[in-house]
Amino acid sequence: MRCVSGVEDVPRCKWTPSLVKPEDLEFEEEAAQDQGGKTQRPHTLTSKLGVDGATTPSPDEGFQEEEKKVPEKEVARPIQIVLANEDEHSFELDEEALEKMLLQDHVKDLNVVVVSVAGAFRKGKSFLLDFMLRYMHRQGESWMGGDDEPLSGFSWRGGCERETTGIQVWSEVFVVERPDGTKVAVLLVDTQGAFDSQSTIKDCATVFALSTMTSSVQVYNLTQNVQEDDLQHLQLFTEYGRLAMEQIYLKPFQSLMFLIRDWCYPYEHGYGLQGGNAFLEKRLQVKQNQHEELQNVRKHIHSCFSNIGCFLQPHPGLKVATNPYFDGRLKDIDEDFKTHLAELVPLLLAPDRLVEKEIGGNKVTCRDLVEYFKAYIKIYQGEELPHPKSMLQATAEANNLTAVAGAKDMYSKSMETICGGDKPYMAPSDLERCHEEFRECSVRHFRSVKKMGGDEFCQRYQNRLEAELDETYAAFSRHNDGKNIFYAARTPATLFAVMFATYVVSGITGFVGLSTLAALANLVMGVALLSLCTWAYVKYSGEFRELGALIDLLAENLWEQVLKPLSEHYMEDNVRQTVVNSLKASLTEQASQHARLKTH
Repeated sequence: MRCVSGVEDVPRCKWTPSLVKPEDLEFEEEAAQDQGGKTQRPHTLTSKLGVDGATTPSPDEGFQEEEKKVPEKEVARPIQIVLANEDEHSFELDEEALEKMLLQDHVKDLNVVVVSVAGAFRKGKSFLLDFMLRYMHRQGESWMGGDDEPLSGFSWRGGCERETTGIQVWSEVFVVERPDGTKVAVLLVDTQGAFDSQSTIKDCATVFALSTMTSSVQVYNLTQNVQEDDLQHLQLFTEYGRLAMEQIYLKPFQSLMFLIRDWCYPYEHGYGLQGGNAFLEKRLQVKQNQHEELQNVRKHIHSCFSNIGCFLQPHPGLKVATNPYFDGRLKDIDEDFKTHLAELVPLLLAPDRLVEKEIGGNKVTCRDLVEYFKAYIKIYQGEELPHPKSMLQATAEANNLTAVAGAKDMYSKSMETICGGDKPYMAPSDLERCHEEFRECSVRHFRSVKKMGGDEFCQRYQNRLEAELDETYAAFSRHNDGKNIFYAARTPATLFAVMFATYVVSGITGFVGLSTLAALANLVMGVALLSLCTWAYVKYSGEFRELGALIDLLAENLWEQVLKPLSEHYMEDNVRQTVVNSLKASLTEQASQHARLKTH
């Protein structure tokens, strides 16, 4: 039988930190004795609001001196330090709020303890943190409070919609003296629930990774059991955090506490830490007969955290789950839940159990934590890290990439059969015709493979395949051109033609007395000869390949821009003259034959 879900199904009424009410500002009038023994009417702080909301002074006050206002102490409340931009799915740090909280004189140089609660949305994370607040305020045997006392602190409610966004921190930094006499600053952190309908996988991974990177104890809040997808998500989120850290240590994160809410199987593993550790050891055990994927998940989790524990928490009761007006009063909560809650909270926050935040083996102070937050949020705001994807999207990408690779391999094998390394030179027009045929077959093969992601998603990969096939064809075309002996000899032939032409020009200009032009022609001839010798050495030795490529490029441009047009023009003139001569000869022959026929 499936257990009834816990706090997440409860309140439609929203509970927020108590605020100062108007009636709290009223003070009873008291008689005040002046030095002369006369009684004066005291100044009153009671607000008498008129229509416009302005404070109306008492007539008896007259023109008495205005009373100096005494600044009130700011009420502790949750402060959102990581703000979520839902439209752009990005996060930004409220540096001012964070610095105001952590750079107070009495805490900024203390080592910090950061206890964070993370997990799926609507699973009672904020509800649990409010009991932690009670413990920090009233450490002692009766810290849980009275049966009729409503629960306040972090905003929480029941229902199916998310409550917390980004990352929130309780504004009061608790200073706790440890048994050895040292003082530490304790910070309680609430995080946006994962996997709600408005957050992407990247959003969830960013929040979880940030809280894990900055906390000394990460409470992973789950319900009823530890399923394989819970472990896979933990692997993804912690890996996303590990990538963002500048230096990777043997164990990049500190303590991880699996908190299993609404545990339904106490007959197998009892409630509490002992039963939870026994259950978790079994669940995270790496076995030889396990699939490699399952082994890798478990090895990754063990490699990321210095200390891993588990606590099994019972269900809070049907009154909590079904009463829409539940406000956290202990009288509505089952005894088993309260008993083990009284065990869980001190386990995390008792002075002798506090875990100080460390990064790279060094203790972190409140001042240091501000800088780490700034550095980490900048990394997640940039584009250096890969974007985590959903399992469907990752599978669809892998599926389409496999289809692209198969189609491209089929095209390459087909092209190898006609113009591979040992095949003779092929006419460019025939090669292009084969390319078009094989390209069409390759694309058809890609379309025939069953793929995930839908038509629009697959079309992007088809476009990618077509672009890669065109690049592959260009490579095959260059390889085929290299087999053409005339193409291979184009550079030396061009350079030799330049030398011959400049030699002739030099001789003619020298003969007619144009010595300057003759010297210039000789210079060009010398450069061409030097280039030819250099090119021959590069081809022979394989050294200075960049220089050889430059000579090839110059020779190709010279051939395309000068020699080829001249040769085509010369050939065209020769062909035209040959045709004209042929026509003339044919007409002459016909005329002579006609004349002979007449004479006969």
